[in-house]
Amino acid sequence: MPEQTDVSTSIVAYPDLYEAPIAELQACLEKGLFTSVDLVKAYLARIDEVNVKGPALNAIIENNPSALSQAAGLDIEREIKGSRGPLHGIPILLKDNIATLHSEGSFTCSDRRSTGSHALVGSVVPRDAFIAAKLRAAGAILLGKANQSEWANFRGQVPSGFSGRGGQATCPYYPHVDPSGSSSGSGVAIAIGLAAGSLGTETDGSIIGPSSQNNLVGIKPTVGLTSRAGVIPISSHQDSAGPMCRSVADVAVILSAIAGPDPLDEVTLSQPSLIPDYLQALNPNALRGVRLGVPRLFQEQDSDEHILAAFEASLDILRTLGAEIVDPAEFPNAKELQASKSESIVLSTEFKIDVNKYLAGLVEVPTGVKNIADVITFNKEHADLELIPPYYEDQSQLITSEATVADETYHAALAKNLELGRTRGIDATLEKFKLDAIIIHSNGFASTPAAIAGYPIITVPLGFYPSNMVVVPSTPAPVFNKGPGVPFGLSFLGTAYTEFQLISYAYAYEQATHVRLKQLAYPAAIPKTQLVDIVGK
Repeated sequence: MPEQTDVSTSIVAYPDLYEAPIAELQACLEKGLFTSVDLVKAYLARIDEVNVKGPALNAIIENNPSALSQAAGLDIEREIKGSRGPLHGIPILLKDNIATLHSEGSFTCSDRRSTGSHALVGSVVPRDAFIAAKLRAAGAILLGKANQSEWANFRGQVPSGFSGRGGQATCPYYPHVDPSGSSSGSGVAIAIGLAAGSLGTETDGSIIGPSSQNNLVGIKPTVGLTSRAGVIPISSHQDSAGPMCRSVADVAVILSAIAGPDPLDEVTLSQPSLIPDYLQALNPNALRGVRLGVPRLFQEQDSDEHILAAFEASLDILRTLGAEIVDPAEFPNAKELQASKSESIVLSTEFKIDVNKYLAGLVEVPTGVKNIADVITFNKEHADLELIPPYYEDQSQLITSEATVADETYHAALAKNLELGRTRGIDATLEKFKLDAIIIHSNGFASTPAAIAGYPIITVPLGFYPSNMVVVPSTPAPVFNKGPGVPFGLSFLGTAYTEFQLISYAYAYEQATHVRLKQLAYPAAIPKTQLVDIVGK
């Protein structure tokens, strides 16, 4: 993207906020070309242009009213003490299910996380989510909350990207296209430069899906690398929080800041004692001598000719970068894994257990909601806000989860998940074919093996649907499933705590292809405000 210029007494080049990487923003802040206050003002103006106005993308559920004061404080700190590091003064969005300090207040209501539901409006959290606190400590500005599929896509048969509080988010690459979920708003917002980066959360596909559909890099870390304390849950065995950004380098910066052990999330206490600096993984030659396996049975599920053609082309690129492609490299248990119902049993049961535990830990819930049963009742009593016809009436998953018990069937399903995903799944495939990682396009079944195993997966832009394709309706409407120019991604997945290697492979591919800027968002979805419109004005 071209840089913006401001002609006054001299010519000053500013980064284009549609694409500006974190490192470039930081370098400009260090040089004094603009301040963090300028940066926040520019992003807020961009949000104002397209979030509710214009194309009404509904990517942001609320701005942080303390963002400008945070920015001013960090500008002063930079002058007096210097920079804290690569995130000092950089505005970051958080998915709406990630708690932030109640004392910061809100434009829309007094809660600082709600998973998109009116049932939690006004509730008070005891503290920042651990990952939000880590971002603050690194000097990041918490710009606001991104819209999401309500209850992280676990309310019922409702279009991705819809929440009662945030409305229907849509993809910025074609009007009214499904943004994918549940980290929908994070995907939409970062695709068009409404912040420098965002945090999403994933149980199965909720980072990978919206990153792929919105032309981003997204990583779902190993369960246990990043804390879930203060994040509204689905599953203690599958939930993970990770960054969604425009580049692998930006993902590496944010992941380095948020990874680490947290006493309030016991799983994180088992992570390796030394967490690497993921910026050191940014090696353009990282694919030389690497063995990558292609699970064809998964590859062809839910695929179409456009994605498959782009994937085949990517294999040739990977070979030119020095990778050895093992094709096919089928999971020994592929058909059993695809047919298994154990994941749905585990998620339905743990959702009830973990959400009820989360709600019990809140300081105050003005709506009186204490458990999943109360949420179901609240939705019925406030159907005009939550159960909106004709597309948003369903809450069948909440009802299913409320009826579950943690019995022998649940425990057997949990054990089956780990067996299918780990010992007879990813680990068995890596060992059988002597692989360093597995590659698969990011649509369809890509996220599920990593999800049930609790293992890492990263997606990087792969391609776009052609401009002459016919728009494909989604079920349920009102969004389209795919359309002209809509992106899709390529995923690398591996065993536990191999984020460093996966980041390096994704970076090498990204640097060789630069797919992301081969297609921009549709014109009305691209905000016009740039730093040149803010600095000195």
